[in-house]
Amino acid sequence: MSEHRRHQAVLQLLANRPFLSVHDLVAATGVSPATVRRDIEKLDAAGLSKKVHGGIAALEGQERRAVALPFIVNRDIATEAKRAIAKAAGQIVRDGSLIIIHAGSTCFHFGAHIADRNLRVFTNSMPLAAYLAENGTCQLTVGGGDLHREPGVLYDPQRAPDSFYGSQFFVGALGISSRGLLESHPLLVRFINEMVELANEVVVLVDSRKFAERPPNVALPLARVNRLITDDGLSDADAQMLEDQGVDYIIAETGQVAA
Repeated sequence: MSEHRRHQAVLQLLANRPFLSVHDLVAATGVSPATVRRDIEKLDAAGLSKKVHGGIAALEGQERRAVALPFIVNRDIATEAKRAIAKAAGQIVRDGSLIIIHAGSTCFHFGAHIADRNLRVFTNSMPLAAYLAENGTCQLTVGGGDLHREPGVLYDPQRAPDSFYGSQFFVGALGISSRGLLESHPLLVRFINEMVELANEVVVLVDSRKFAERPPNVALPLARVNRLITDDGLSDADAQMLEDQGVDYIIAETGQVAA
């Protein structure tokens, strides 16, 4: 990852979290602690963030906004929560069924978790398809179309309708509110709505951070969601919102995930 791309990734991460430790940045960028510390120095000198003990902080008064991070960065953020969600989601999948898995990092962790199950998996996610092709034994069907490198999906809006029907559609989101699943990319909004019509049950996989995000586009109202799985960081207020909206949800305990 180039220095410019690293700096952009750090600033995007700070839009979601007020503080990032050196360890967080090493995990997110894949470079050494020494390189991370040099990046922190440069961002601080440029007035884009603030160097603090042990890491880097967002500037005071900086507006928090939802940003779609590059997949390779987002995949390695909140991994404990995502793996816990993946494990809980795996428990509601029946062997022998056909499931649809959307793009995104939490769905990727879920797909990796069920890679060796007796399942047929349909996905438009290039990262997940590549992982399952190399590491999985499940039957894999990959959607066709143009490659959209971010968010990492194959999609052709002019293609003929898909001829399959899944028992479950597992989908993530950039944000969650009482309005529904929120996304910033219009392509994902369209794709989600198409896939919803091809599955018997819609299962949303989102870590608890996503309840604070407010992307501009509603991809799917909560009334269309059959089940939601999140981690034990879910606040009481967000749990109450889900209950008020009639959403059945499962809390994945992060402490139960093996190291």
